[in-house]
Amino acid sequence: MSVKGKTALITGASSGIGFELSRIFAKNGYDLVLVSQNEGNLNKAVSKLREQNGSTRITHLPVDLSQLSSAQEIYSFIKEKSIQVDVLINNAGIQVYGNFHETILEDNVQLMYVNMFTLTKLTRLFLDDMVKRRDGKILNLASTGAFQPCPLNAVYCASKAFVLHFSEGIAEELRGSGVTVTALCPGATRTNFAKRAKIEDTRMFSRSLMDAGKVAEIGYSALMKGKAVAVAGIGNKLMTESIRLSPRSIVTKLGRQLMIRTKSF
Repeated sequence: MSVKGKTALITGASSGIGFELSRIFAKNGYDLVLVSQNEGNLNKAVSKLREQNGSTRITHLPVDLSQLSSAQEIYSFIKEKSIQVDVLINNAGIQVYGNFHETILEDNVQLMYVNMFTLTKLTRLFLDDMVKRRDGKILNLASTGAFQPCPLNAVYCASKAFVLHFSEGIAEELRGSGVTVTALCPGATRTNFAKRAKIEDTRMFSRSLMDAGKVAEIGYSALMKGKAVAVAGIGNKLMTESIRLSPRSIVTKLGRQLMIRTKSF
């Protein structure tokens, strides 16, 4: 589906799923507003996208989404540039690994800001304009972790459960408004995310990983169809369905086994 003259705003766009989504939107004729904390990586991503899609108009903005003012900063920037955002992609996310009582409190607070608070604020700010136009799409990155509590990953999975439930709730509220909201739920994916979170040696990431490009394609397709929830991959779909039917005590034990480092065995 090729669309000319529309703009997609993508957070966490400098690598991984965010970059692959940027590539897909550019290929389909969208102009881009790309947001990422790392200005150097963001500039590299913009250069790559311009090489691949020379006609794509790309605006980029380095912003730390863990800051209280970041959502308003992005929205004000968009208004100053007179850009109409037709698609909002809340892709940025961070993770804190380990027993909660042993992790740094501020790291968890920053995670909550990036994964939940800034996502919610951006959604609210841009949703007003979309509802007034009766046209718009929002894609929020949740996770298969959203379906279960997970020891050693407790705050992250709780934050993604918020993203999933929040997205499903407002998707129903917006039914018939011309605006759709989709929650994309990938499992372990081949990106730099695990390296940055220092969880490459967990059992979850030592097995076969999905390709970031494939996850992005699944997310893009679900968004264009207006689906409320998209779980990426057959194996992940089966896992999330089995979680619904399993006793919670078993779910948490299995979650812990997946997050334990392989060197512990």
